[in-house]
Amino acid sequence: MTLITLGKYLEVVSKGKTSEAIKKLMGLAPKTARVMRDGQEVEVAIDQVVTGDILVVRPGEKIPVDGEVVEGSSAVDEAMITGESIPIEKRVGDQVVGASINKNGTFQFKATKVGKDTTLAQIIQLVEEAQGSKAPIAKLADKVSGIFVPIVMALAAISGLAWYFLGQESWVFALSITISVLVIACPCALEETHKVQTIVFDKIATITEGKPVVTDIKAFDGADADVILQVAASAEVGSEHPLGEAIVAEAKDRKLILTASQDFQAIPGHGLQVSLNDRIVLLGNSKLMADHNIDLSDARAVADHLASEGKTPMFVGVDGQLLGIIAVADTVKENYVAAIQKLHRMGIEVAMITGDNKGTAEAIAKQVGIDRVFSEVLPEDKAKEVKKLQDEGLHVAMVGDGINDAPALAQANVGIAIGSGTDVAIESADIVLMRSDLMDVPTSVELSKATILNIKQNLFWAFAYNVVGIPIAMGILYLFGGPLLSPMFAGAAMSLSSVSVLLNALRLKRFKV
Repeated sequence: MTLITLGKYLEVVSKGKTSEAIKKLMGLAPKTARVMRDGQEVEVAIDQVVTGDILVVRPGEKIPVDGEVVEGSSAVDEAMITGESIPIEKRVGDQVVGASINKNGTFQFKATKVGKDTTLAQIIQLVEEAQGSKAPIAKLADKVSGIFVPIVMALAAISGLAWYFLGQESWVFALSITISVLVIACPCALEETHKVQTIVFDKIATITEGKPVVTDIKAFDGADADVILQVAASAEVGSEHPLGEAIVAEAKDRKLILTASQDFQAIPGHGLQVSLNDRIVLLGNSKLMADHNIDLSDARAVADHLASEGKTPMFVGVDGQLLGIIAVADTVKENYVAAIQKLHRMGIEVAMITGDNKGTAEAIAKQVGIDRVFSEVLPEDKAKEVKKLQDEGLHVAMVGDGINDAPALAQANVGIAIGSGTDVAIESADIVLMRSDLMDVPTSVELSKATILNIKQNLFWAFAYNVVGIPIAMGILYLFGGPLLSPMFAGAAMSLSSVSVLLNALRLKRFKV
């Protein structure tokens, strides 16, 4: 009864962790929303927002529900939903997602999905469903237990009845035999990681650092790279846009002196225009340059090449002339290539899944040697893509760190969370990499193989122990004049077998890569 009670307690603790993950997901949505009612802004509880309401969102605030922008513009950080590392420009007619973060503009949007219909609510439902379903190994353990336990119980009952009716008419003696057989038997279960054939990495903060940096500065008409960066950074001072922040950070790293700008104008979806020392500076995409009649004929090939490498090219124009291009991109983590190569040597296929566009995703995949790419994938589709791989007969591990990875981590045969990731991702995973070092991914597979070898050794000895122990507990030796194994000694023998298994398992503490 003590062991059963302990098992039930551990089950409750496990379920409690699942509910904690769900609670954290629910906590992502703001509790209130600013809604336009009769021409006035009114703050209401989130559950009072209905489809068709017009909501107001200011810089730095979370977007309450899913909807469509009807007035204003901004850049919205949707990394926790889409996996896109760079905030998305939102203008009238664009869709916004609840729980994403508004960066630098005020806008109004019409609520299109509220309550259980929002994207966040659907993610919560996916996590609940995935964590509530049984993994194949759990089903196998159930099947083994379903066979093993009845056999042991039958042997115990047969032994007790046989001794009672065939000479030992003391019910205490027969019950002693029955209890000895029940106590001495002990089943075991296996785990999954050693069987992994495909490992799927989420791009954001697993493959890449998750923070854009300046990667290239291309000069035209004899301009100096530091001058181009100085002009761009001066224009972007005070900007809350991540691309602008990356440019300013690079200028500061180079200890460049920035100039105060005047007449700042943000041009939604295109870039910005400022005045620096009475010179008109433009910083943005090719559409912005075209609108101001700046010739890009010499720069388009360069910009296309940078884009093909997964970088975001930004044109810098001064007084109607192209000065240069600054490319910004998310950088690949230092150990990732080595981790990929090691996994390949182990015969494991490597895939990448991301919300990034196809060009960016394929550029990164080519750079680091990834076998499969799943791009422009939304959270619900991440779990579906993992399921598709499993339907191919593959044992799949998923590596991620974000809220948007939680359903896929739960769906995979093995979920591996980066230690620096969100609590929801960590609680949805089976393995947590505490050092956030990607080389620990192949290490975890090797450790699993060592663990399985250890388990097989333990299973062999447990099987041998049961083959010898159960007949003795049934009274075979006593039948031929030998000793009888009492329940107390059967319990002690089981404990000793458990200690031997534990000591063998503790050898894994000496595991080295």
